[in-house]
Amino acid sequence: MTREPRTPGFALFWTASTVSTFGSYVTTVAVGVLVSVTLGGSSLDQGWVNAARWAPYLLVGLLAGVVADRVRRRPLLVGTGLGRGVVLALVPVLWATGELTVASVAAVLFGFGLLSVFGDAAQQSLLPRLVPTAGLARANTALHQSEAVAQGGGPLLGGALAGVIGAPLTLAVDAVGQVVAAVLVWRTPLADPRPPRAPRRAVLGELREGLVWLYRHPTLRPLALATHVWFVGNAAVGTVAVAYSLDVLDLGAFGFGVTTAGAGVGALLGTTVAGAVGRRTGGPGTVVLGRALETAGVLTLAGLPLLVGPALPAAVLGQVLFGFGMGLEGPFEMTHRQTVTPDHLQGRTNATMRSLNRAAVVLGAPLGGALAVATSPRVALTAGALLIAATAVGLAVSGFRRADEVPAA
Repeated sequence: MTREPRTPGFALFWTASTVSTFGSYVTTVAVGVLVSVTLGGSSLDQGWVNAARWAPYLLVGLLAGVVADRVRRRPLLVGTGLGRGVVLALVPVLWATGELTVASVAAVLFGFGLLSVFGDAAQQSLLPRLVPTAGLARANTALHQSEAVAQGGGPLLGGALAGVIGAPLTLAVDAVGQVVAAVLVWRTPLADPRPPRAPRRAVLGELREGLVWLYRHPTLRPLALATHVWFVGNAAVGTVAVAYSLDVLDLGAFGFGVTTAGAGVGALLGTTVAGAVGRRTGGPGTVVLGRALETAGVLTLAGLPLLVGPALPAAVLGQVLFGFGMGLEGPFEMTHRQTVTPDHLQGRTNATMRSLNRAAVVLGAPLGGALAVATSPRVALTAGALLIAATAVGLAVSGFRRADEVPAA
């Protein structure tokens, strides 16, 4: 695993990110079990719940970038983290009072997502203030590796807890994790100055500046557009995979957690070798190769009913392939975006990318669920895989292939 950059405060920041991410993966599994098993929901219900979680990115995501560029970023990150912990704690309370429904779960996740919009904008924009440009690649690799570990361990813990204490109480784990992460960020020593008192322009003018920067940039534009499409496909796959694993493959809550953990193992392996692969293929090459491997992983899952023998090992293999691809591409994507973007545009650039990506989830999640209901889960998984494959081809032939040649801001 990559060593943490020797920057004062990064260890606390890294720990906070890891704790928060670990809890979020526990929640991902717990919500899937909660909707499908505890509440008896369908694939379409899963889609609407996922859409509710990511809808705030569509509604206020661009505004969050303006806010992150106007205020100190650490207090914003701390406040939203504490808020997420409180919101998640509502689920076991509603369950205990007999008021928990698919609609109430969707409402809770909408609130969680609303706070996450502003927290994510602050977190991604805070890292370049904590770590110098020369250390961003190592910092992002370390963060992606810890996320991969969380992606592997979180679902296992989430699946085990959901099977033992139930999905509603399992969500309390992430509630605690969000509060702990907020405290760690507050204690992180870093230079987070108040933005200069420049004349304030209209919000729409600042939004436009961020959009123009991102979508007119020769390498960020194709990366952004391809990634938006990727999120549509990935959301469809993620939505369908829950019911597919629990109902079609009959893996059970813990088996579902094991397969999801496979993606974390693959992501850890991918981030570990991303630097070495990048030296051979170039940064853009790692992204294209990563998305090709992700496609292969999803197609492996879709083909499981055709295989003879137990489904669990092959399902884990498919998830490992998918995670390996994500781990391979992730560090270069984030480092490139942070490196070429000026500090005064970091909040808007990161929020625009993340918000429109999550807006794509709002589209892809219910579409994936609806396609699975109208046809079959295998058809929906295959459609998602083809979308991911299309983004790999698009990046390979676009201006993004020259991303290694773009100077730092």
